[in-house]
Amino acid sequence: MNADESKVPPTGRDAAGSGSPGAQPAAPEVSRGSVLTLAVVLLVLAVVVAVFGIVSRQHARAELIHYTDAMAAPPVSLAEPVFEKSATEIVLPGNMQAFTMAPIYARTTGYVKAWYRDIGAHVHKGELLATIETPELDQQLAQAKADLATAQSNQSLAKVTADRYQGLIGQNAVSQQDTDNAVSLLAARQTEVTSAQANVRRLEELQSFERIEAPFDGVITARNLDIGQLITTAGSTTTPGAGTITGSKEVFDISAIGTLRVFINVPQVYAPDAKNGVTATLTLPQYPSRIFRGKLVRTSDAVDPATRTLLAEVDVDNRSGELLPGSYTEVHLNVSSAAPALIVPVSALILEPDGLHVATVDSSQHVHIVRVTPGRDSGSTMEILGGLAPGQPVVANPPDSLTDGEQVRVVTPNSDESHRPEAKP
Repeated sequence: MNADESKVPPTGRDAAGSGSPGAQPAAPEVSRGSVLTLAVVLLVLAVVVAVFGIVSRQHARAELIHYTDAMAAPPVSLAEPVFEKSATEIVLPGNMQAFTMAPIYARTTGYVKAWYRDIGAHVHKGELLATIETPELDQQLAQAKADLATAQSNQSLAKVTADRYQGLIGQNAVSQQDTDNAVSLLAARQTEVTSAQANVRRLEELQSFERIEAPFDGVITARNLDIGQLITTAGSTTTPGAGTITGSKEVFDISAIGTLRVFINVPQVYAPDAKNGVTATLTLPQYPSRIFRGKLVRTSDAVDPATRTLLAEVDVDNRSGELLPGSYTEVHLNVSSAAPALIVPVSALILEPDGLHVATVDSSQHVHIVRVTPGRDSGSTMEILGGLAPGQPVVANPPDSLTDGEQVRVVTPNSDESHRPEAKP
């Protein structure tokens, strides 16, 4: 074989057959159409994924906006008013007071010499309670008596002179001018005597205040003096059990507790039933199983425009001394025609300058603040006599910032806010 023949490439069969056993076969060629199809498929998938992500995020954003708007409204809880049927009696809170109560002052300045009655002691009118030493006042009284004696002596001399001149003028022994002067001097001396006598009586009256006496039968409820203490007309500066105080207080407090006054505020709707002579029954917390009877004796005959109530007084016999002034009591009064009322918690009331209001919520979750007519106040609840429809719920505890027409979010008091739905990311 020559050189030219050796350079001729073998045929495919010869190349495949004459190859060595370890040689790899050639890779098949990929067409350009297949590559283009794969690229198009991948592009479509990327577009689908992108569109799905954008739509999902837009939906989540819309839900988040809706959730935020819904949760931005202030949460409120509603309370259902309790309808109270007509009753034959009303129960009103009352305050017991002593029938007669008087603070006692010394009316003179001095030092406490002795005191004879302490708190809780029953005293009678005119009974000595304490004595005060007034050395300055005693000297002033002695001086006033001496001035009175001098004025009386001058009056006697002026009277002798005037009588003598009036006897001599008939004999023309003295002039009319001298006689008139003597008579005028006598009148002046008499006026001086009258003034000196009034001054003596004034000081004697002040000196009588050295004895502090009970003005009426009663019980001592306060004692604000002690031996050696300086007492002025303004009062005392020491209170036993509380130490020294800065303000002046009365020396004694005396209360007549044989009969107690109980003041009640009768709602306007029941004012016609508050008549003099009506029997009332009283109950007290310290005597839960006992009933005390009293009588309505007088009213103010005018309704208070601020509270729309009538002030009435009920007198209770307390000769046994079981009832104490200052106690809280509930007064039961019979009424001829009790008005039906709705009972709401006091926390639902809104106090405005023009009266009491409550907040209601309509079906669209908007607040309406309405004015109501109050009835009896039981402490934790209040009667509503007008302005609120039966079965209409009210906001149980309205915030101060709540306004009429504001949108709110009604929640259940027992629900846990941690269980509220969360916005999707």
